[in-house]
Amino acid sequence: MKLPNGYGSVYKLSGKRRNPWVARKTTGWTLNVETKKSFPVYQFVGYYPTQKEALQALANYNKDPYDLHIDKITFGELYDRWSDEHFPTVSNSNVNGYKASFNLCDKIKDMNIHDIKLDHLQRTVDESGKNTPTLRKLKVMFGLVYDYAVKHEIVDGQKRDMVKYVDIKKAGNPNAYNRKPFNKTQIKRVWDGKDSNEYMSVVLILIYSGVRIGELLDLKKDDIHLEERWFYVREAKTESGIREVPIAEKIVPFLEHWMTKNDCEYLLSTNEGEHFKYRNFYDSYWSPLMESLHIQHRPHDTRHTCVSLLTEKGVDERIIKKIVGHKGQGVTETVYTHLELPIKLEAINKI
Repeated sequence: MKLPNGYGSVYKLSGKRRNPWVARKTTGWTLNVETKKSFPVYQFVGYYPTQKEALQALANYNKDPYDLHIDKITFGELYDRWSDEHFPTVSNSNVNGYKASFNLCDKIKDMNIHDIKLDHLQRTVDESGKNTPTLRKLKVMFGLVYDYAVKHEIVDGQKRDMVKYVDIKKAGNPNAYNRKPFNKTQIKRVWDGKDSNEYMSVVLILIYSGVRIGELLDLKKDDIHLEERWFYVREAKTESGIREVPIAEKIVPFLEHWMTKNDCEYLLSTNEGEHFKYRNFYDSYWSPLMESLHIQHRPHDTRHTCVSLLTEKGVDERIIKKIVGHKGQGVTETVYTHLELPIKLEAINKI
């Protein structure tokens, strides 16, 4: 369908997307000083599941260009708008770098841009497992996306300023952490210290469950079934991460302690009974604990530790993936798609 000149355009993005149809309108032109080439400046109206909806949105925009529903835009949608405008002006290597950075943003891509706080951006960095050069690119991408949002009056400058407080040094310094599982001596140190600091039990819960730190901090008491020895991870980084996690007998007392500690709906809470924010937990509890134990580990290393312990005990790799929420890599993985809880419990109690 050919639209009138100056009306705008509708096109379909490649790949499998929830909203593949784009409605946009050219609002001007910009000159790349290095290449001497001019590129159009687009106003992106939105992203839609069907061509019909995209055309309707474009029609509505032409009637009222100030109604862009910016109060509902997600980080992923904002990235799509920014990348469609920015990618034609940079090299392919830069494009690939930005795409790789966005792939690290699974946990925030569907969040409303107005709801994203510094803690969400920091957790994306801390849980990425990437080194400093990659995280530097990620932080640059954050800045450019928020610059775009400010330019188009989607967020204010104060929201953009939070990007500069994202810390990539600790998470991205390969020399700061050994990036390996806890060894037997280090695990013993944690056990020896469990009675001196209740937050030592959090480290042990992580080690003997294999959950991500974000999954544990967001775990609600209603999703914990102590008698049946399992808890439900309702929200996870990946689809395969949504799972029933077996509770090892050795960490039952720790969960019982946190379940009855206060009236907070979440299993773990601050001394004031408030839901933990990742940055608060990491800075105020995790880091001091590791320092007191004279070891250097990130929270994610507990996950590697669980996998290592299970492997050492000869647990089938497919069962390990089901326990920790790793995505299966082949057709044979479907054999254990409907693992019964007793099988997982038997496995976790071996470590």
